[in-house]
Amino acid sequence: MNMVAWISFITDRLAVSLKYAQKSSNFCSFSTQPLNPSSINELANLCSRGRLKEAFESFKFEIWSDPNLFSHLIHGCISKKSLPWGKQLHALITTSGCYLDKFINNHLLNMYGKLGELDTVLVLYHVMPRKNVMSSNILINGYVQRGDLESAQKVFNDMPERNVATWNAMVIGMMQYEHNEEGLDLFSRMHVLGFTPDEFTLSSMLRGCAGLRALFCGREVHAYAIKSGHDLSLVMGSALANMYMRCKSLEEGEKIIQGMAIHNVVACNTLIAGRAQNGYPEGALEQYSLMKKAGFQPDRITFVSVLSSCSELAILGQGQQIHAEVIKRRATAVVPVISSLISMYCRCGCLEESIKAFLQCKDADIVLWSSMISAYGFHGKGEEAIEIFKQMERQGLVANEVTFLSLLYACSHCGLKDEGLKYFDLMVERYGLKPWLEHYTCVVDLLGRTGCLEQAENLIRSMPTKPDAVIWKTLLSACKIHKNADMAKRIAKEVLKLDPQDSASYVLLANIQASAKRWDEVSIVRRAMRDRRVKKEPGISWFEFKNEVHNFTMGAKTHPRSMEICFYLEILLSDIKKSGYVPDTGSVLQDMDVEAKEHNLGQHSEKLAIAFALMITPPGFPIRVMKNLRVCTDCHTAIKYISRLKDREIIVRDASRFHHFKNGECSCRDYW
Repeated sequence: MNMVAWISFITDRLAVSLKYAQKSSNFCSFSTQPLNPSSINELANLCSRGRLKEAFESFKFEIWSDPNLFSHLIHGCISKKSLPWGKQLHALITTSGCYLDKFINNHLLNMYGKLGELDTVLVLYHVMPRKNVMSSNILINGYVQRGDLESAQKVFNDMPERNVATWNAMVIGMMQYEHNEEGLDLFSRMHVLGFTPDEFTLSSMLRGCAGLRALFCGREVHAYAIKSGHDLSLVMGSALANMYMRCKSLEEGEKIIQGMAIHNVVACNTLIAGRAQNGYPEGALEQYSLMKKAGFQPDRITFVSVLSSCSELAILGQGQQIHAEVIKRRATAVVPVISSLISMYCRCGCLEESIKAFLQCKDADIVLWSSMISAYGFHGKGEEAIEIFKQMERQGLVANEVTFLSLLYACSHCGLKDEGLKYFDLMVERYGLKPWLEHYTCVVDLLGRTGCLEQAENLIRSMPTKPDAVIWKTLLSACKIHKNADMAKRIAKEVLKLDPQDSASYVLLANIQASAKRWDEVSIVRRAMRDRRVKKEPGISWFEFKNEVHNFTMGAKTHPRSMEICFYLEILLSDIKKSGYVPDTGSVLQDMDVEAKEHNLGQHSEKLAIAFALMITPPGFPIRVMKNLRVCTDCHTAIKYISRLKDREIIVRDASRFHHFKNGECSCRDYW
């Protein structure tokens, strides 16, 4: 019998039994003979150990009229997550007459709710002869579990009376699905009506404050928690720390964790995630190491945070070690972990490993497909990203906003203008999705890179979303590519109006004006930077070898082997000049002689990093260098020559994408 037929059968039995009971003076046929306490204890013991079959078989039908027996068995079904045993028990309860007991019915409601059978909960709730607040609370929790907040709210509104558990269920439900403002409003009403929140309500409130980045509100909840004595529990401590960290108050969050009398995996995860989210990936990995030394075993939440930190730092060695730990802990089937692995390998320059991680998942969902599209796009493989999108559609999966964002990014970095515009229209017209500001930014980048500067500006000025500094800066960068100094000056004003301290915009504008030999304009921009105390972000490149990261900045002599590196680089540049390399002195946007410009180019951080990597790695070893800024035209040309001369694959990640250099060619096809 399938579930629908069984529900119909049990409903009919209940209706017939209810009519019979209403004609009878006996409303429930409980035995008047007290049961042997040792028998009840024996049953409870069997249920607690999950031995349901023995529990059912150990007692005769004559004693099934005691509701205490049923409550133990119901809890046993919940802990064992056994729906078949639960259905058999429900049938016994119906035939015994105990279904008229509201507490037994509530236990049944709770069982079906915990086992995810909301349809059964609804049927049972509507035929129950007696209901109370707990019955409605269980129904609310069932709706919340399904994500049907509208129905949960209706049950809540129709209740003649409510208790703390009722309010908790609704507040927690709102926060769980990120209806944070509605959740805060419910909490305020709860407090005004005199209901005292418990630690679970307060921890949900803190999650809502974290979601809204409402630090002041979070501090008010913290004060209430201290006043009510809830702040010392592990649940509250972790929730408080998470709230402070997500509200960018890392120090306050760490103080909460350090002040907790007892630590557990949740507390460690909160600290690791907080550091990762606040731009301190090194600290996150350091805490991960301390967590393991303290004897705590990492879980799926730990892995997501530490893998994202490895992605941020682009340190492949430690990422591979964490991957080994993921396999050891059998977390390779967890979607967020797989997604983090795809991202980590992608950002460390190992696209093939990203593909392997994706293919190992048999039931990839939309998150993983989107991650894979993003990985292809980040490595400049736009056609492959489009093909992955088509495969995903053939699988019957429905793309969401993140999927299209990844796809548009891939198109913009490969010059696939027509395809990108087609998919933007597809997102709006066929899928009915409302574009985010990030989608518009990708389209502006797509148009700008292909030289459609006027069209890109018109899109920004006509879009329904208010533009931010990032979208204007994207167009400013396109002005640099196409050397449109007049438009650049106009667009730079828009950027600096929104973010007057953005150093990258000043540098972009100065470089554009320098390319046009407008040295007076360059002086004005640099003077504005000085007057506003805006500091240029230094270019940094780094290279990891044998779990050690080597950092390089332009012209810096901080590396222990800096003199040796500079000498090696000088010979290397001389050798590639013989092969046809000509330094692009035009990319040095300063008023100096040619010799000084060549020297300047030879000190770029990515060249220093590659020279050092060639010095210390064996022949044929692939070189992976990361840079925080966009690679310059001269370095891009030089690295192509170096890859051919040294017969090496050189992979460079800059601020926006990966470049794979091999045999004198780059994967970007000189389009970046």
